[in-house]
Amino acid sequence: METESAGGRRYALIVNPAAGGGRGRKRLPRIERALRERGANYEVVITRDLEHGCAAAQEAAESGAIPVVVSGDGLIGKVGGALSGGATPLGIIPGGRGNDLARVLGIPTDPSAAVAAMLTGALRRIDVGEVNGEPFLCIASCGFDSDANRIANDVRLVKGSLVYAYAALRALVQWKPARFTVSEDGHERSFSGYSVAVANSRAYGGGMFIAPEAELDDGLLDVITTAEVPKLRFLRGLPEIFKGAHVERPEVSSSRAAVVEIAADRPFAVYADGERVAELPVRISLRTAALGVIVPSAQS
Repeated sequence: METESAGGRRYALIVNPAAGGGRGRKRLPRIERALRERGANYEVVITRDLEHGCAAAQEAAESGAIPVVVSGDGLIGKVGGALSGGATPLGIIPGGRGNDLARVLGIPTDPSAAVAAMLTGALRRIDVGEVNGEPFLCIASCGFDSDANRIANDVRLVKGSLVYAYAALRALVQWKPARFTVSEDGHERSFSGYSVAVANSRAYGGGMFIAPEAELDDGLLDVITTAEVPKLRFLRGLPEIFKGAHVERPEVSSSRAAVVEIAADRPFAVYADGERVAELPVRISLRTAALGVIVPSAQS
């Protein structure tokens, strides 16, 4: 990890006004106040959609500014993918419901603390995943996760990270096991069950540590599969995911690979960083050390 200071630079806040039920926009006054108190040079861009956010980040990078995404994992993942391969780092101020990448990187959820960590932070280079060429930073998954993600993205009445637990329960009611074929670096296997998760990071779904051993900079993807078990057993295991203890269950398999291919016996959308990115079959790979991210330094 490099220890170059992130202070003394110009910043472009890329704000998703819809993230976290408007949490990003609501936090903006506190974020701006913290930036002014520290004498930071910044501008604010309110995004219209994911494409606008990526374009604004690339424009900021070309002008010499550091893009700082104030949103959840969806926009963070898209902007990170857009910046990957370049020299401009990504700043993150959590503003979504799950904020899982920020959680794994140790970035505070409090706006003032997140600003302080960014201005005094260190630069860490991380891998960037690709699903059929579409970039992601955290976790790509399908199967039961496809249904749960779709429900979570449609929910408006349930607030905060509780939406993911609600979505999982809703999805479980109608779930029927699927037959998956997974190839890991050319080694193929098939199983009947619930899901396949391919992880660059450890957590998704508002603190579910689906891949507790995954590292953002090890050049490998962690592959977590869940085989068929009765729904009640599956339900009882869900709370264990928040501690990463589910990987000890016999129906859960964990392995690592550089390239993963997934197919199934019925159609599934693949979601990555909470966004729908592809349909099965897919090929998932990594761009190693492709993105610089500002993270809290040891002193911050």
